[in-house]
Amino acid sequence: MAESQIQSKEGKKEQKTGSSSPVRMAMFGVLLAVGLVWGGMKLFRSFSYVETDNAQIEGDVYPVIPRVPGKVAEVRAKDNQAVAKGDTLIVLDPADYQVRRDMAEAALMVAKSQAAAAGATELKLGADLRRSRNLQRQDVISQAELDAATAGATGSSAQRAAAGNQVKLREAELKNAELQLSWTAITAPAAGRVSKKAVEPGQYVTPGQQLIAIVGSSDLWVVANFKETQLANMRPGQPVKISIDAFPGKEFTGHVESISAGTGAKFTLLPPDNASGNFVKVAQRVPVKVVFDRRPEEPLAAGMNVIVEVKVK
Repeated sequence: MAESQIQSKEGKKEQKTGSSSPVRMAMFGVLLAVGLVWGGMKLFRSFSYVETDNAQIEGDVYPVIPRVPGKVAEVRAKDNQAVAKGDTLIVLDPADYQVRRDMAEAALMVAKSQAAAAGATELKLGADLRRSRNLQRQDVISQAELDAATAGATGSSAQRAAAGNQVKLREAELKNAELQLSWTAITAPAAGRVSKKAVEPGQYVTPGQQLIAIVGSSDLWVVANFKETQLANMRPGQPVKISIDAFPGKEFTGHVESISAGTGAKFTLLPPDNASGNFVKVAQRVPVKVVFDRRPEEPLAAGMNVIVEVKVK
Protein backbone atom coordinates (compact mmCIF):
# COMPACT_ATOMS: atom_id res chain seq x y z
CA MET A 1 0.00 0.00 0.00
CA ALA A 2 2.74 2.40 0.94
CA GLU A 3 4.71 1.58 -2.18
CA SER A 4 1.71 2.29 -4.41
CA GLN A 5 1.21 5.68 -2.75
CA ILE A 6 4.88 6.57 -3.28
CA GLN A 7 4.69 5.53 -6.93
CA SER A 8 1.50 7.58 -7.34
CA LYS A 9 3.18 10.71 -5.91
CA GLU A 10 6.24 10.22 -8.10
CA GLY A 11 3.98 9.88 -11.13
CA LYS A 12 2.24 13.13 -10.31
CA LYS A 13 5.62 14.91 -9.91
CA GLU A 14 6.74 13.59 -13.27
CA GLN A 15 3.48 14.81 -14.84
CA LYS A 16 3.94 18.29 -13.31
CA THR A 17 7.59 18.45 -14.41
CA GLY A 18 6.72 17.29 -17.85
CA SER A 19 3.88 19.80 -18.18
CA SER A 20 6.03 22.76 -16.96
CA SER A 21 8.95 22.05 -19.26
CA PRO A 22 7.22 23.37 -22.42
CA VAL A 23 6.24 26.59 -20.55
CA ARG A 24 9.78 27.15 -19.41
CA MET A 25 11.12 26.48 -22.87
CA ALA A 26 8.60 28.91 -24.34
CA MET A 27 9.56 31.62 -21.84
CA PHE A 28 13.22 31.01 -22.50
CA GLY A 29 12.59 31.24 -26.23
CA VAL A 30 10.75 34.53 -25.85
CA LEU A 31 13.52 36.00 -23.70
CA LEU A 32 16.12 34.76 -26.14
CA ALA A 33 14.26 36.31 -29.05
CA VAL A 34 13.90 39.63 -27.22
CA GLY A 35 17.59 39.55 -26.35
CA LEU A 36 18.57 38.83 -29.93
CA VAL A 37 16.35 41.63 -31.27
CA TRP A 38 17.64 44.09 -28.67
CA GLY A 39 21.23 43.06 -29.30
CA GLY A 40 20.73 43.30 -33.04
CA MET A 41 19.28 46.78 -32.72
CA LYS A 42 22.18 47.82 -30.52
CA LEU A 43 24.66 46.35 -32.98
CA PHE A 44 23.00 48.07 -35.92
CA ARG A 45 22.85 51.35 -33.99
CA SER A 46 26.54 51.09 -33.13
CA PHE A 47 27.34 51.11 -36.86
CA SER A 48 25.07 54.08 -37.56
CA TYR A 49 25.57 56.25 -34.47
CA VAL A 50 28.40 57.37 -32.23
CA GLU A 51 27.46 58.33 -28.70
CA THR A 52 28.99 60.11 -25.73
CA ASP A 53 27.75 61.27 -22.36
CA ASN A 54 30.76 63.57 -22.00
CA ALA A 55 28.76 66.58 -23.17
CA GLN A 56 27.31 69.74 -21.69
CA ILE A 57 25.11 72.70 -22.56
CA GLU A 58 27.24 75.74 -23.30
CA GLY A 59 26.45 79.41 -23.78
CA ASP A 60 28.10 82.80 -24.00
CA VAL A 61 29.21 84.07 -20.59
CA TYR A 62 29.81 87.81 -20.38
CA PRO A 63 31.85 89.20 -17.47
CA VAL A 64 30.61 92.38 -15.82
CA ILE A 65 33.67 94.36 -14.75
CA PRO A 66 34.21 98.00 -13.67
CA ARG A 67 36.25 100.33 -15.86
CA VAL A 68 36.98 102.78 -13.06
CA PRO A 69 37.73 102.20 -9.37
CA GLY A 70 35.25 103.21 -6.74
CA LYS A 71 32.99 102.36 -3.83
CA VAL A 72 29.81 100.44 -4.69
CA ALA A 73 26.82 102.63 -3.89
CA GLU A 74 24.06 100.38 -5.21
CA VAL A 75 23.63 96.84 -6.57
CA ARG A 76 20.50 96.51 -8.68
CA ALA A 77 21.14 93.00 -9.99
CA LYS A 78 19.83 89.90 -8.24
CA ASP A 79 20.89 86.29 -8.62
CA ASN A 80 19.31 84.57 -11.65
CA GLN A 81 17.59 87.79 -12.71
CA ALA A 82 16.85 88.21 -16.41
CA VAL A 83 18.41 91.41 -17.76
CA ALA A 84 18.48 93.21 -21.10
CA LYS A 85 21.52 94.67 -22.75
CA GLY A 86 22.26 98.09 -21.26
CA ASP A 87 20.40 97.58 -17.98
CA THR A 88 22.19 99.21 -15.04
CA LEU A 89 23.41 96.47 -12.70
CA ILE A 90 25.78 98.32 -10.34
CA VAL A 91 26.24 101.99 -9.43
CA LEU A 92 29.54 103.30 -8.04
CA ASP A 93 29.73 106.41 -5.89
CA PRO A 94 29.99 109.18 -8.53
CA ALA A 95 31.01 112.07 -6.23
CA ASP A 96 34.73 112.04 -7.07
CA TYR A 97 34.05 111.78 -10.79
CA GLN A 98 31.49 114.59 -10.68
CA VAL A 99 34.12 116.84 -9.07
CA ARG A 100 36.63 115.91 -11.77
CA ARG A 101 34.04 116.68 -14.43
CA ASP A 102 33.29 120.08 -12.88
CA MET A 103 36.99 120.90 -12.66
CA ALA A 104 37.45 119.92 -16.31
CA GLU A 105 34.53 122.19 -17.30
CA ALA A 106 36.06 125.10 -15.40
CA ALA A 107 39.49 124.49 -16.96
CA LEU A 108 37.88 124.49 -20.41
CA MET A 109 36.17 127.81 -19.74
CA VAL A 110 39.49 129.34 -18.65
CA ALA A 111 41.22 127.97 -21.75
CA LYS A 112 38.50 129.40 -24.00
CA SER A 113 38.88 132.82 -22.30
CA GLN A 114 42.63 132.74 -22.82
CA ALA A 115 42.14 131.73 -26.44
CA ALA A 116 39.75 134.63 -26.95
CA ALA A 117 42.23 137.06 -25.39
CA ALA A 118 45.06 135.67 -27.52
CA GLY A 119 42.90 136.06 -30.60
CA ALA A 120 42.14 139.68 -29.76
CA THR A 121 45.82 140.40 -29.14
CA GLU A 122 46.71 138.79 -32.46
CA LEU A 123 44.20 141.00 -34.29
CA LYS A 124 45.56 144.17 -32.61
CA LEU A 125 49.21 143.39 -33.24
CA GLY A 126 48.43 142.34 -36.80
CA ALA A 127 46.80 145.72 -37.41
CA ASP A 128 49.77 147.47 -35.78
CA LEU A 129 52.12 145.58 -38.09
CA ARG A 130 50.22 146.73 -41.19
CA ARG A 131 50.34 150.35 -40.02
CA SER A 132 54.04 150.06 -39.18
CA ARG A 133 54.78 148.80 -42.68
CA ASN A 134 53.00 151.76 -44.20
CA LEU A 135 54.83 154.18 -41.92
CA GLN A 136 58.18 152.55 -42.63
CA ARG A 137 57.62 152.98 -46.38
CA GLN A 138 57.12 156.70 -45.68
CA ASP A 139 60.27 156.74 -43.54
CA VAL A 140 58.20 157.80 -40.53
CA ILE A 141 59.52 154.91 -38.37
CA SER A 142 62.79 153.09 -38.45
CA GLN A 143 63.45 149.51 -39.56
CA ALA A 144 64.02 148.55 -35.91
CA GLU A 145 60.54 149.70 -35.00
CA LEU A 146 59.10 147.70 -37.90
CA ASP A 147 61.01 144.63 -36.79
CA ALA A 148 59.60 145.02 -33.28
CA ALA A 149 56.08 145.22 -34.64
CA THR A 150 56.70 142.14 -36.81
CA ALA A 151 58.03 140.19 -33.84
CA GLY A 152 55.03 141.21 -31.72
CA ALA A 153 52.58 140.09 -34.40
CA THR A 154 54.40 136.78 -34.92
CA GLY A 155 54.49 136.13 -31.17
CA SER A 156 50.78 136.87 -30.84
CA SER A 157 49.99 134.38 -33.60
CA ALA A 158 52.00 131.69 -31.78
CA GLN A 159 50.21 132.49 -28.52
CA ARG A 160 46.82 132.27 -30.23
CA ALA A 161 47.74 128.86 -31.70
CA ALA A 162 48.95 127.63 -28.31
CA ALA A 163 45.74 128.86 -26.69
CA GLY A 164 43.73 126.99 -29.33
CA ASN A 165 45.64 123.80 -28.61
CA GLN A 166 45.05 124.34 -24.90
CA VAL A 167 41.32 124.52 -25.57
CA LYS A 168 41.44 121.22 -27.47
CA LEU A 169 43.34 119.64 -24.57
CA ARG A 170 40.79 120.88 -22.03
CA GLU A 171 37.95 119.63 -24.24
CA ALA A 172 39.54 116.18 -24.33
CA GLU A 173 40.00 116.23 -20.55
CA LEU A 174 36.33 117.14 -20.13
CA LYS A 175 35.23 114.29 -22.42
CA ASN A 176 37.43 111.89 -20.44
CA ALA A 177 35.96 113.12 -17.15
CA GLU A 178 32.42 112.73 -18.50
CA LEU A 179 33.25 109.26 -19.81
CA GLN A 180 34.64 108.16 -16.45
CA LEU A 181 31.57 109.57 -14.74
CA SER A 182 29.36 107.54 -17.07
CA TRP A 183 31.33 104.40 -16.18
CA THR A 184 30.19 104.67 -12.58
CA ALA A 185 26.94 103.11 -13.85
CA ILE A 186 27.94 99.55 -14.78
CA THR A 187 25.55 98.07 -17.32
CA ALA A 188 24.82 94.61 -18.72
CA PRO A 189 26.97 93.88 -21.81
CA ALA A 190 24.32 91.55 -23.25
CA ALA A 191 20.90 90.10 -22.57
CA GLY A 192 20.85 87.06 -20.31
CA ARG A 193 20.63 85.95 -16.70
CA VAL A 194 22.68 87.15 -13.76
CA SER A 195 25.00 84.47 -12.41
CA LYS A 196 27.92 84.32 -10.01
CA LYS A 197 27.20 87.68 -8.38
CA ALA A 198 30.13 88.69 -6.18
CA VAL A 199 29.48 92.31 -5.25
CA GLU A 200 27.70 94.10 -2.41
CA PRO A 201 27.10 97.78 -1.52
CA GLY A 202 30.03 99.36 0.28
CA GLN A 203 32.59 97.19 -1.46
CA TYR A 204 35.54 98.92 -3.14
CA VAL A 205 36.13 97.62 -6.66
CA THR A 206 38.95 98.06 -9.14
CA PRO A 207 39.11 97.91 -12.95
CA GLY A 208 39.23 94.36 -14.32
CA GLN A 209 37.62 92.80 -11.24
CA GLN A 210 34.76 90.49 -12.25
CA LEU A 211 31.67 91.35 -10.26
CA ILE A 212 28.94 89.45 -12.11
CA ALA A 213 28.70 86.92 -14.92
CA ILE A 214 25.87 87.17 -17.44
CA VAL A 215 24.93 83.90 -19.13
CA GLY A 216 23.68 84.95 -22.56
CA SER A 217 20.12 84.04 -23.46
CA SER A 218 20.36 84.54 -27.21
CA ASP A 219 22.06 81.25 -28.00
CA LEU A 220 22.81 77.94 -26.32
CA TRP A 221 24.55 74.94 -27.80
CA VAL A 222 26.13 71.61 -26.86
CA VAL A 223 29.83 70.77 -26.67
CA ALA A 224 30.33 67.00 -26.88
CA ASN A 225 33.80 65.61 -26.16
CA PHE A 226 34.12 62.55 -28.37
CA LYS A 227 37.05 60.17 -28.31
CA GLU A 228 39.37 60.62 -31.25
CA THR A 229 38.54 57.05 -32.32
CA GLN A 230 34.89 58.07 -32.82
CA LEU A 231 35.56 60.84 -35.33
CA ALA A 232 36.45 58.83 -38.44
CA ASN A 233 33.01 59.23 -40.04
CA MET A 234 31.84 62.41 -38.29
CA ARG A 235 31.24 65.48 -40.44
CA PRO A 236 29.59 68.90 -39.97
CA GLY A 237 25.91 68.86 -40.83
CA GLN A 238 25.20 65.32 -39.58
CA PRO A 239 21.96 64.94 -37.55
CA VAL A 240 22.21 64.57 -33.79
CA LYS A 241 19.89 63.25 -31.09
CA ILE A 242 20.24 65.11 -27.79
CA SER A 243 19.09 63.86 -24.40
CA ILE A 244 19.34 66.23 -21.44
CA ASP A 245 19.61 64.72 -17.96
CA ALA A 246 17.41 67.46 -16.51
CA PHE A 247 14.51 66.47 -18.79
CA PRO A 248 14.35 62.67 -18.87
CA GLY A 249 12.19 61.12 -21.55
CA LYS A 250 12.55 64.09 -23.89
CA GLU A 251 14.67 63.98 -27.01
CA PHE A 252 15.89 67.04 -28.89
CA THR A 253 17.31 67.24 -32.39
CA GLY A 254 20.31 69.13 -33.66
CA HIS A 255 23.25 68.84 -36.01
CA VAL A 256 27.01 68.96 -35.92
CA GLU A 257 28.16 72.51 -36.60
CA SER A 258 31.92 72.13 -36.27
CA ILE A 259 34.71 69.92 -34.98
CA SER A 260 37.54 71.45 -32.96
CA ALA A 261 40.99 71.71 -34.52
CA GLY A 262 42.62 70.59 -31.27
CA THR A 263 41.98 68.19 -28.43
CA GLY A 264 40.78 69.41 -25.06
CA ALA A 265 44.09 68.54 -23.44
CA LYS A 266 45.99 70.69 -25.95
CA PHE A 267 44.36 73.86 -24.63
CA THR A 268 44.87 73.20 -20.93
CA LEU A 269 47.11 75.44 -18.84
CA LEU A 270 49.83 72.78 -18.90
CA PRO A 271 49.39 70.72 -22.08
CA PRO A 272 50.95 67.23 -22.05
CA ASP A 273 54.44 66.84 -23.48
CA ASN A 274 54.74 63.29 -24.75
CA ALA A 275 58.38 63.76 -25.64
CA SER A 276 59.42 63.79 -22.00
CA GLY A 277 59.00 61.21 -19.24
CA ASN A 278 57.24 57.88 -19.55
CA PHE A 279 54.69 57.90 -22.34
CA VAL A 280 51.27 56.34 -21.77
CA LYS A 281 48.92 56.47 -24.73
CA VAL A 282 45.50 57.80 -23.77
CA ALA A 283 42.56 58.29 -26.14
CA GLN A 284 42.16 62.03 -26.51
CA ARG A 285 38.86 63.90 -26.44
CA VAL A 286 37.97 66.30 -29.24
CA PRO A 287 35.27 68.94 -28.65
CA VAL A 288 32.43 68.86 -31.17
CA LYS A 289 29.95 71.75 -31.32
CA VAL A 290 26.33 70.68 -31.74
CA VAL A 291 23.56 73.23 -32.28
CA PHE A 292 19.84 72.72 -31.75
CA ASP A 293 17.64 72.61 -34.83
CA ARG A 294 15.05 74.52 -32.81
CA ARG A 295 15.57 76.34 -29.52
CA PRO A 296 14.03 74.16 -26.78
CA GLU A 297 11.23 75.70 -24.75
CA GLU A 298 12.59 74.05 -21.61
CA PRO A 299 14.63 76.29 -19.26
CA LEU A 300 18.10 75.17 -20.26
CA ALA A 301 21.13 76.22 -18.23
CA ALA A 302 24.77 76.28 -19.20
CA GLY A 303 26.60 73.30 -17.72
CA MET A 304 23.72 70.80 -17.87
CA ASN A 305 24.79 67.24 -18.65
CA VAL A 306 23.82 65.87 -22.04
CA ILE A 307 23.95 62.59 -23.95
CA VAL A 308 24.67 63.05 -27.65
CA GLU A 309 24.18 60.57 -30.49
CA VAL A 310 25.50 61.53 -33.92
CA LYS A 311 24.19 59.67 -36.97
CA VAL A 312 27.31 59.05 -39.02
CA LYS A 313 25.86 56.57 -41.54
